[in-house]
Amino acid sequence: MLFALFESSRSALASIFAHRLRSFLTTLGIIIGVASVIAVVSVTQGMSAFIGDTFASLGTNSLTIQSYTPFEDQMKGIRSRLTPEDLELIERRAEGIASITPILYANRSSQIKYGSQTAFSQIMGTTYAYQDVAQSYTQLGRFLAQPDNLTRRRIAVIGEDVRENLSLPENPVNEYVEIGGEWFKIVGLLDSMGDAMGMSRDDIVLVPYTTMVSLQGNQARTDIQIQLSLSDSAELEEVTTQLTTLLRNAHNLSSDEDDDFRIQTAEQLMEEFNQIIGMVTVVIGGIVGISLLVGGIGIMNIMLVSVTERTREIGICKAIGAKRHHILMQFLIEALLLSLLGGLIGLATGFGLGTLIANTIPGFPSATIPLWSIALALGFSGFVGVLFGILPAAKAANLDPIDALRYE
Repeated sequence: MLFALFESSRSALASIFAHRLRSFLTTLGIIIGVASVIAVVSVTQGMSAFIGDTFASLGTNSLTIQSYTPFEDQMKGIRSRLTPEDLELIERRAEGIASITPILYANRSSQIKYGSQTAFSQIMGTTYAYQDVAQSYTQLGRFLAQPDNLTRRRIAVIGEDVRENLSLPENPVNEYVEIGGEWFKIVGLLDSMGDAMGMSRDDIVLVPYTTMVSLQGNQARTDIQIQLSLSDSAELEEVTTQLTTLLRNAHNLSSDEDDDFRIQTAEQLMEEFNQIIGMVTVVIGGIVGISLLVGGIGIMNIMLVSVTERTREIGICKAIGAKRHHILMQFLIEALLLSLLGGLIGLATGFGLGTLIANTIPGFPSATIPLWSIALALGFSGFVGVLFGILPAAKAANLDPIDALRYE
């Protein structure tokens, strides 16, 4: 049996290489399908691993609370908000919180100037607790302090990218920049945090929260974001439930009304991201499956042509003692090898495409191919080869040796 298997494999390879161009064109559908799947998977898995590391660096004991308005309500002009009163309520009544800070983003202009240089950055007002909640510390100078908020001082702590974009000195402490038409003194330079999803975390300017409130002007209602970290003894679910109850009561929401806020953890954000990645992979995999189906039909057509071309050869083999299962094995192995060769070429091509895409986009994580995707690609290729090779192989095995020898 092993000898028959070896001879069938050798004969199949000889037939494939004897018609190299035809074999390549036959497997082109398999190559395109597998390459597409592997390219998508390698890019998304590389991104997923990178984002996982990024979220892990945020810590599992941090929470972000922000307002949430359904799209239908937004179209009606309704807008949910988190207010300073919500922050005071949480500070006063919530348990298990180690640090808490408000964040107020600049909503007029994110422009910052230094001399003749102008840059656009993420400008936010916050407090001294931000460094503990976000694990963001200074490498030069100092961070924001409580007295800065009490006196609404015009000071700023900047990220490394802001320093580079404005061509500030290596040590920018005590330099002055213009934000919102007012001069701010730089008191600190943050440690570099790197990129996340292609976006820089160092392109940031922090100013005292009360200073940002004064820059916003006389607004009727202010929408803030609240970030907090939990104490070591606190349970995440208990704190989340407690915060939900406090905010629902404060916003006078009835039992049949949805939350007008969102409480998110780094783990929840990672789970949502993985769900999105999984959905994208499944959808694209389904679309690419059509290409694999077309490739399988191409293999079946060519194998049927091959059976017709080799009818006399099959007749001779049967006349000298070849059994039905020998003929069946020979053609089935040929279809399987055609499909697997297409899968291997598609695997290499897909990884090359994924690497090219990842390297083309600045700051994008490297492409990664998990073992399950390799096994799935080759396994599905083999399955397609066997599935669409059965009919031609059965046709060859069932040929009558006398009729086959008479075939011209």
